Amino acid sequence: MSGVGYRQLWAADPAGWRAAGSAWAALTGPVDRHADELAGTAGRLRGGWSGAAATAADARLAGLRDELTSVAPALIEAEQTLAELAGQLAVAKARLADAVSRAEAAGLTVDRTGAVRAGGVRADPTQPASAAAIAVAGAAAAVRAAIERADTADRVAADRLTELASAAGTGWASPAPPGRPAVGASPPVVRAWWSGLTPAQRRWLVGHEPALVGALDGVPVAARDQANRLLLGARRAELLAERRRLLARVPPGPLASVRLRAQGARLAGLDALTERLAGGAPRAYLLGLDPTGEGRVMVALDDPDHADRVLTYVPGMTAGLDDAPGELGRAARVLERCAALAPGERSAAVLWLDYDAPDFLTEAASSGQARDAGPALHRFQEGLRATHEGSPARQTVLGHSYGSLVVGVAAREHGLAADALMFVGSPGVGVAHADELGVPAGQVWASRAPDDVIRLARPVDELGRPALLGAAPLAAVVGWPGHTGHELWFGHDPADAGFGGRVFRSGRGGHAGYWEPDNPALDAMARVVLGR
Repeated sequence: MSGVGYRQLWAADPAGWRAAGSAWAALTGPVDRHADELAGTAGRLRGGWSGAAATAADARLAGLRDELTSVAPALIEAEQTLAELAGQLAVAKARLADAVSRAEAAGLTVDRTGAVRAGGVRADPTQPASAAAIAVAGAAAAVRAAIERADTADRVAADRLTELASAAGTGWASPAPPGRPAVGASPPVVRAWWSGLTPAQRRWLVGHEPALVGALDGVPVAARDQANRLLLGARRAELLAERRRLLARVPPGPLASVRLRAQGARLAGLDALTERLAGGAPRAYLLGLDPTGEGRVMVALDDPDHADRVLTYVPGMTAGLDDAPGELGRAARVLERCAALAPGERSAAVLWLDYDAPDFLTEAASSGQARDAGPALHRFQEGLRATHEGSPARQTVLGHSYGSLVVGVAAREHGLAADALMFVGSPGVGVAHADELGVPAGQVWASRAPDDVIRLARPVDELGRPALLGAAPLAAVVGWPGHTGHELWFGHDPADAGFGGRVFRSGRGGHAGYWEPDNPALDAMARVVLGR
């Protein structure tokens, strides 16, 4: 596309641009295989060849491998560029369709060039404004705004691809950039450091220090995604190595068998996430991955740095790498509903699972893991704010089950860069009233299904709690008979009007049914994200 016009925008195919980008990204596999083959060849030569010629050959092979390795981030960047273009075109087309629909509903005509007329006649700008002329001007402005959005996206994509092609001509050569952010540097400081680098220096860091780039809050989403995708193969290799160690144990024993099953589930979860990262709409961005333990992962659907609305979803008890695809599906359903309600606005959703979620009821009865998660969630939200392009996005954080406690504790103890908080299926969020959470008045929302067992999570007295946890942990967490009122295990029920927040309705569906298509809670969550 070049100089987008009315007819071009109608004919634009966002899915086609997205598919073209996926084709570029698919080349990273062959590039990686060839790089590994060169490394293997060099290793075999070193084993049976010595002297000056051998040294020169080894250096040349190493150089070729470095050149191949340096291509991978650029391939991902090209794919990101086309995916971003596709996303912007989709929004522009939706806005154009809405503008034309509104114009026609008002009795106006939009011709094949995008010109708007009243009664089939162009309004005369030299005559005093009439109601019809005002309507024509408004409709024409809406059409023009949609076209301008698409044209801007087209020019940005063209500039990025031109710069990539130019960089390819120099062989991606760049010296290592000097300096790194201090350990614990705030996201705004990290953002300022990154902004001070040249494109070549940023690509060098992505290619040579992906673990650093991929983990830094304050580095733009696109760069973190590039870096973390480069680490996917190594992360999977870590899980496979762990599996081989477990299989080597003879006899494995019951504990090893349990660990083997759990490890296999994490491997399956990683493979499912990798498949989603390879394609699909909206594009997925890998913002963090750690396969150790139960596994941690952060994935965004669409680019938060360019979205008008951003949802961060924090899951609860038992969440880990094994069920991350399912948790991502919940975020996706909210995002789909946002798109249906507001096709002319761009929303993004993030699965944030960068904490050790409780696996057992005895763990879930303590706020310790929520407190441990607080600083990381605080930094992540600050990072989203720091890297966002253009006008600030509306940022909403949603916590489910124990995840609602994570969100509440983080908001209370560290503060969250959020315009709204949502809690569903909550056992309490660690505060007695909504005004302790530090978000704008009227922007704390909650819901609880009428058949959600979390409603039984009543507190026990402090003397009885330790004994109850030891003797009957299930009874301790779901409550002891005879308790009434609005106090849950971790404080006042946020879905009670007395908490001071706003309550939205949920249908029946138990503790996990809030995202079901026919549940009114799903629409309500999307409307909170959109700010409606």
